[in-house]
Amino acid sequence: MLPLPLREGGGGEGAQVLHSFGDPLPLAQALIRCASVTPADAGAQFALANALTQLGFTVTPLRYGEIDNLFARIGTGAPHICFAGHTDVVPAGAADWQSDPFGGEVRNGILYGRGACDMKGAIAAFVAASAQYLADGPPRGSVSLLITGDEEGPAVDGTVRVLEWMQAHEQIPDFCIVGEPTCPVTLGDMVKIGRRGSLNAKITVHGTQGHVAYPQRADNPVHRLVRIADALTAAPLDAGNDWFQPSSLQFTSIDVGNPVTNVIPAEASAMLNIRFNSDHSGAALSAWLRAVTAQHAERFDLDITISGESFLTEPGPLVNLLRQAIVDTTGVEPKLDTGGGTSDARFIARYCPVAEFGLVGATMHQADERVPVAELHELARVYRGILAAFLA
Repeated sequence: MLPLPLREGGGGEGAQVLHSFGDPLPLAQALIRCASVTPADAGAQFALANALTQLGFTVTPLRYGEIDNLFARIGTGAPHICFAGHTDVVPAGAADWQSDPFGGEVRNGILYGRGACDMKGAIAAFVAASAQYLADGPPRGSVSLLITGDEEGPAVDGTVRVLEWMQAHEQIPDFCIVGEPTCPVTLGDMVKIGRRGSLNAKITVHGTQGHVAYPQRADNPVHRLVRIADALTAAPLDAGNDWFQPSSLQFTSIDVGNPVTNVIPAEASAMLNIRFNSDHSGAALSAWLRAVTAQHAERFDLDITISGESFLTEPGPLVNLLRQAIVDTTGVEPKLDTGGGTSDARFIARYCPVAEFGLVGATMHQADERVPVAELHELARVYRGILAAFLA
């Protein structure tokens, strides 16, 4: 895809293109009308690439496996700021919608549709903010977008792979803003500057099957597994720290699969999740799980998956620029927070400072997901403000 040239100083076709994309609503509607349920793209990336190309961005489509991603950049110098997000969405679900989940309908000043707040609305605001900023001429530094189609899915062929490409091609930014819906109640009330890590584990204890009347001839794996669970949950992992709440270990399943009452089973298994703060690492927690399990079981399997390490972008000049842009536009002083689940920011944090700021997330993943059109415009103004401050 070849970019169209920007025209400096306003006037002419270039100014009309910039003006047309300065409103985030039409692009948000176009993206919502693409039923891009992971891993399908359904034209969402093409619609976005088309808009960015018309604004003068150089767009690089990046397909890995069955996932469509893109990286787009305008400008070649520093400073370099990147907006990151995802065009994929979760399914509409079985719940009744009052609007077509992929219709992009506006009723009474509210935009409805899957992805309206998570996070096609924010992507449209990225583009609108860029158009508003570029109306005054080319950027002093560089603006880029990292957009994946694999955030709501396994997150294997999305942001991780694009970042590897960016590093190989010397495209790593100085600062990145992820447009996840971070605000609980009012636009501007929260910025995410970190996230807890997430570890999933399955413990399978092997015993010796036998008759319940003759336990001396068996080795009951259920008893061993119960002792393991008790040991792992006997004390809190930590008390939290300045930026993170206490880490949490939660058992999500204990399974034996025994249909009868007179047989000691041969094995028993359990699944657990640990959401851990910056006091821990995935490797250290894995070693702890293995050591505790080994204290109570001689024969076991322990399968661990770490979907992300904890990270923190310490408050400082970059976070302050974002915070001030929010205050200047909304009048709201944002809370700096690290709670909630995981996001693709966990991958970006390995390469550069990152913070998350987007729409109010009250209806994300729900039926009739929606965002007020006025809020969409306000978010674009916040992003426009951070561009002006960062590239000043």
